[in-house]
Amino acid sequence: MTFNILFPMSPGFKMDLPQASLFLGIIPALILLYIGLKGYEGQYKEKLIFLTFIVGIVAGVVAVLIEAVTRNMGLGFLFMVVLFPVLEQLLKTIILNIGRLQAKKETVIYGLSLGLGFGSVFTPFSLATSRFQTVISLPVIAWISLGSFGIILLQGATGTCIGYGVYTRKLARYVSLAVLFYIPVVFFTSLFQGEYLQIGVVAYGVIIYWYAIKRIMPQILSQSKSRKRSKKIVTNIK
Repeated sequence: MTFNILFPMSPGFKMDLPQASLFLGIIPALILLYIGLKGYEGQYKEKLIFLTFIVGIVAGVVAVLIEAVTRNMGLGFLFMVVLFPVLEQLLKTIILNIGRLQAKKETVIYGLSLGLGFGSVFTPFSLATSRFQTVISLPVIAWISLGSFGIILLQGATGTCIGYGVYTRKLARYVSLAVLFYIPVVFFTSLFQGEYLQIGVVAYGVIIYWYAIKRIMPQILSQSKSRKRSKKIVTNIK
């Protein structure tokens, strides 16, 4: 089962699944990760950023395979609309909620890395498990890439939310928030197709990603400063 794309202007050029994964997911995800880490230098370990990104890729493939099998089980549409977001966010939660990451502020950053890795392979492997094998034009590639970018944004944002839940010990609240963020995407992508859907996914992804990067992640910096000030006050009193 391969994912072959033939560009009409270059009859001899083909793109298989690994190449599609790079262009549709991994490269944009790495760029987003690089941008997202700016301002957080010293707040994380580089090797764990790399590790969580790779683990996210593996988890993304596992999620796609499970969902592919589930689709053939004849479950109801609405049940799958809820099941798939829950499955994806639970996989991230299991990874981020290990003992060494609990109540650690850097877990929020690792959640971003994990989510981006997760999203980077989601679209290519979803196409592969759907037996997507065709000759398509460059505009179609552009639309697929656009939709893939929206999924990457959403998975990165939900990973950040879950990481923050692990850090603040409010896991149920933020996992639920991550699931609610993703349900509309599964619902509409299951019912509709086309260019406007891809644009909608990206627009929605940008909004949720902005919320995660600008409203959730900065809290680990402000809370760290507050704790340092509290320690100084206590020290001065003693």
